[in-house]
Amino acid sequence: MTIVQILGGAIAGMVALQLLAALFFYIRRERVSVRLLQQQISTARQRAEEAQLERARKRDLDELRWDGCRKFRVVRKEFENDVRSICSFYLEPHDGKPLPWYYPGQYLTFEFDIRTPQARTARSTIRCYSLSDKPDRNQYRISVKRITSSPGQPDESPGLVSSYLHDHVEEGSIVDVKAPSGHFFLDPVREAPVVLVGGGVGITPVLSMLNTIIERGSQQEVWFFYGVTNSDEQIMRQHLEQVAMENENIHLNICFSQPLPTDEEGRDFHHGERISAELLKRLLPSNNFQFYICGPSSMMTSLTRGMEEWGVPQEAVHYEAFGPASIKKKKSEESPSAVEEKVQLPQVTFSRSGKTCQWNPAAGSLLEFAEEQGLSIDSGCRVGNCQTCLTAIRQGEVDYLNEPDGSLGKGTCLTCISVPRGDIVLDA
Repeated sequence: MTIVQILGGAIAGMVALQLLAALFFYIRRERVSVRLLQQQISTARQRAEEAQLERARKRDLDELRWDGCRKFRVVRKEFENDVRSICSFYLEPHDGKPLPWYYPGQYLTFEFDIRTPQARTARSTIRCYSLSDKPDRNQYRISVKRITSSPGQPDESPGLVSSYLHDHVEEGSIVDVKAPSGHFFLDPVREAPVVLVGGGVGITPVLSMLNTIIERGSQQEVWFFYGVTNSDEQIMRQHLEQVAMENENIHLNICFSQPLPTDEEGRDFHHGERISAELLKRLLPSNNFQFYICGPSSMMTSLTRGMEEWGVPQEAVHYEAFGPASIKKKKSEESPSAVEEKVQLPQVTFSRSGKTCQWNPAAGSLLEFAEEQGLSIDSGCRVGNCQTCLTAIRQGEVDYLNEPDGSLGKGTCLTCISVPRGDIVLDA
């Protein structure tokens, strides 16, 4: 074989290798393109299905939602923790008709006729309780904490309705319920990473959100924080542990502020501290999340302030405290103009009580301001849903802390979620 033949064979081999390499990279590129196209098609199909589902849900709400109260039967009653301080009630419609879909995080409004030992007749009392499970066509679930006397104040009256539910409402009991409502809920379509935070019984709406995410098979990143005193107060332990074990996208964090001697870190809880902005900053990879928070006012105030300092955008923080005015905003340093504004605070007149007082913004709402003055205005949910605190405005106007549920008559206001725009006269 001559040198020319050898070189020719080598060149032919190199060309063949180049052709094979080109063919390999072409096939590989085409496979990647096909895979990307398949992902795009899958994403588009999923979005179309979600949009269709959302339209169906809205039609469902319009067709199945009811006005006023509807009769429900308690079909199951179950205490959720060792000290029996939180009890779940499973409710089915007495008429047997299907239930409307609801947004995870919303609540039900209940109307009870409760007779106390001091009263001669039963009194209509209204309360709101968060739905604590994913939407279900056949039943609703609420989980209610018994409100007891505060430590060191044994003479303080316990929670009227929570005690009534725990002690007198049994399986088979009939209760009056208004349709699901509320502005604190998880976007059912958006796939953004979320942080769900529940303090004490404040776990109920965020638990509904968590269960909904799992039900729809979403792979969005979820960080779930649940804070209680110790294992005695913890609920849904087995459920939460199973959820975290079966879903890689769920990051469970249980916080005990005062662990029992028998509580073991790593087994019973993850962090021996309260939920705080510092804890979130320590654990989360960034602050690029949608935050949904529910709990007592002290936790809520601390968290919202801490996240503001962390640079979390205000629109990314969604919260529901126990009453709309229970989160106190951080006071800024007073400027001369702020001092002038103090002098110009509006006057609030309660015409039937014959009392006029200068408005105190720290009160939070007109209802709480009236209570500070020793006046009583009937109230129920304190979140703008039940309309028990509806009061006529004789003069002036109000601004709302959040949008009221339902339409209001002209010249009226819901005192639990309103503040005076200027001087105002209320028929109270």
